[in-house]
Amino acid sequence: MSVSSLIAFLIFLFSLIPKKWKGLVVLALLVAVSGLIGMVVVAILSIAGQYEEQQADDVDSVGNVAEGEAQVNEEVEALRPLFEQYAAEHGIPDQVEILMAKTMQESGGQLDDVMQSSESLGLPRNTISDPETSIDVGTEYFAQVLEDAGGDVRLALQSYNFGHGFIDYAEEHNGGEYSKDLAIDFSREQYQDLAHTGQFSCIRPESAETGACFGDIGYVDAVLDYLATPIDSGDIPEVVEVGEQWIGNSEYDFGGGRNEEEQAAGIFDCSSFVHWAFEQIGVDLGPLGSVTTDTLYQEGQSVDPDDMQPGDMVFFNTYKHNGHVGIYAGDGQFIGAQSSNGVEYESLEDGYWGQTFNGNVQRIG
Repeated sequence: MSVSSLIAFLIFLFSLIPKKWKGLVVLALLVAVSGLIGMVVVAILSIAGQYEEQQADDVDSVGNVAEGEAQVNEEVEALRPLFEQYAAEHGIPDQVEILMAKTMQESGGQLDDVMQSSESLGLPRNTISDPETSIDVGTEYFAQVLEDAGGDVRLALQSYNFGHGFIDYAEEHNGGEYSKDLAIDFSREQYQDLAHTGQFSCIRPESAETGACFGDIGYVDAVLDYLATPIDSGDIPEVVEVGEQWIGNSEYDFGGGRNEEEQAAGIFDCSSFVHWAFEQIGVDLGPLGSVTTDTLYQEGQSVDPDDMQPGDMVFFNTYKHNGHVGIYAGDGQFIGAQSSNGVEYESLEDGYWGQTFNGNVQRIG
């Protein structure tokens, strides 16, 4: 039936209604139509409200990547009042722990430009010469990046390291969301264009494997590791505890740490650090000058990873089988020398190291 035919039929029906009832019928129809319109409006507003609430929840779930205080050294902890002050001034008072974790990754509190903020102003690295200015500038820049990243802390962190262009890259290639694979792709593309400048090097084993040597593709994991639940001090074996002195106070150098001078300066690679740590508790793991992951794997006895205990050596397939080694610290973490910042705690369960842990565990003693 056509619309015109339907209208004609309704008019015919209306003509059959006695005249005295027509007014009431019209009124009833108006009330019914108004009620129907009201119900539709309420439904639309309800759906819109739920959508806005869901959007807010989505931002919160992305932004709140960790709970609790950042695990930082004394130098960075002493700067907490400044982080709180400038985080409040720049509108991100809930990001203090992230800012402090970032600072551990950037400098460990050992440099005047503690947040390595100079480059965000277009200045050469370490131009800023006092910590307060560095925190002010770095916090303001991170607040802007976080806003542009839609509250996605991981995207903001990686963009702080790569530069703002990574946000645009994420929008174009991944719907504006961060992923580790996306960071690797971006870094690889940038490095291919800029390798000839000699300004960039592969600071992590995974960077060399993937050719992603622009910036630090492990930056997000490294920062968030400082927000990991601290290990119960009662469960830390001595071999792990002695190594903590180098967190935020050491440097990774592949092949380094093979003599006392470099070790005294906090220069290690993964094998020399493990050798040094065991030596501090009176355990000899062979000649220092020739220590490698392969020689360490020959020490002690193999243990099933399900039976792993703090103090066991753990191995990873990086650039080769058993290409990296660390010391299990408990609570799903290990300590080792594996980044541009030197000795750090890393997760054995998540991120790059969780993916490359090969299940090989050696127990000494």
